[in-house]
Amino acid sequence: MLEQLLEYDTNLFVFLNGLGNETWDGFWLLVTNKLTFIPFYAILLVLIYKKYGWQKLLLLVIVIAAMITFTDQLTNVVKRSVLRFRPCACEDIMDSIRFIAERCSSNRSFFSGHASNSMAAAVFGGLILRPYFKSLIFILLFWSAMVAYSRIYVGVHFPIDVICGMIFGAISGYLFYKLSGVLIQRFIKA
Repeated sequence: MLEQLLEYDTNLFVFLNGLGNETWDGFWLLVTNKLTFIPFYAILLVLIYKKYGWQKLLLLVIVIAAMITFTDQLTNVVKRSVLRFRPCACEDIMDSIRFIAERCSSNRSFFSGHASNSMAAAVFGGLILRPYFKSLIFILLFWSAMVAYSRIYVGVHFPIDVICGMIFGAISGYLFYKLSGVLIQRFIKA
């Protein structure tokens, strides 16, 4: 059954990856670049500051740093345990995919760190700012889905890698959101 699932995953990857064309390559390379969204994160921090003030912002920055570290490091632990090759390193499909990333990393594929980190940030930021910006979470989730899809587009992750990364990121974002509420109640005076 696992073999059949992985075969479906590979076929879906080849299909989705094959939808790309040179016209859109630059856009998706920009989306997949970790540095592209620094201004976006800065805007979220400014919004948090404007709605919550310095004390809560500083506490939330610590929680966010812990969340990203947790998600990123647990992703790496899983990658080292599962040992699934990236699509760009799979000899069976190398000739039938579009590989446009700068390099095919030697680290493993399952699950996507980009997908988990962006989803954790989207869920956390959307929930923190939900009392003030009701629709923001949908924008953040859309952004996270774009980052996740970009990993398939550039040829470095299978769909299951991306989906599992997004699920793990969503759970992490929610748990750290809950943790931030407990820490704010305990350490920040109303």
